Amino acid sequence: MNIPRITLIGAGPGDVELITLKGIKAIKSADVILYDALANEELLEFARPDALRIYVGKRLGKYVYTQEEINYKIVTLALEYGHVVRLKGGDPFVFGRGFEEIEYAKAFNIDCEVVSGVTSAIAAPASVGIPVTSRGFSESFWVITGTTQKGELSDDIRLAAQSNATIVILMGMSKLTAICEIFAQYGKAETPIAIIQNGTRKNVKSVVGTVSTITEKSNIAQISNPAVIVIGEVVSLSERFPEYLTMNNYHSRQ
Repeated sequence: MNIPRITLIGAGPGDVELITLKGIKAIKSADVILYDALANEELLEFARPDALRIYVGKRLGKYVYTQEEINYKIVTLALEYGHVVRLKGGDPFVFGRGFEEIEYAKAFNIDCEVVSGVTSAIAAPASVGIPVTSRGFSESFWVITGTTQKGELSDDIRLAAQSNATIVILMGMSKLTAICEIFAQYGKAETPIAIIQNGTRKNVKSVVGTVSTITEKSNIAQISNPAVIVIGEVVSLSERFPEYLTMNNYHSRQ
């Protein structure tokens, strides 16, 4: 009899090599894998041939399953098959609703484990040469969701605009104009800003500007989701090392 258990794994920001060794080991032992849209599907190659693979992701607001349905599937599949791996992009506890899934499973007395992943909030900027902190430029950073559960702009954006910290906004492309308007209201119209699409992946694309110019620039560059928005003086540091992106991509493929 298979013993039901659940492993929640952060698949990392997109580059297949940026998953942890512990995550790979869990995938190899899985009876069932439920994976999201932002999890690199190449990671499924580490699974056993007989492992059941189920896509439960979301793209452009369209759900294959609701969160409640995913919670239910995690539990029922664990009870039926044994080890269920829940593979989520980035880190499962950074806007990944991972705690909700663990909490639901625990109510059925199913053993759960969380394997942290590399969050796109740090890795995506790094993939284009932007550090989220650097001495003399930024002493801290905020990670904020651009869109709340109700589909509204987060109130924390206004608080962040008053800070000297680096501001990293996930899931904020649909609110870009509103975000820039708020930062401009607090005297940040000329603050550097970058948007990184598909950070760490082979098809990474980015655009750099200021709060006052980034909306037009991102439209011209046709930047879209999934993307990470970075606001702060650290954005200007990427200009010092124009060869960084090429070198970084080269070494990550060795």
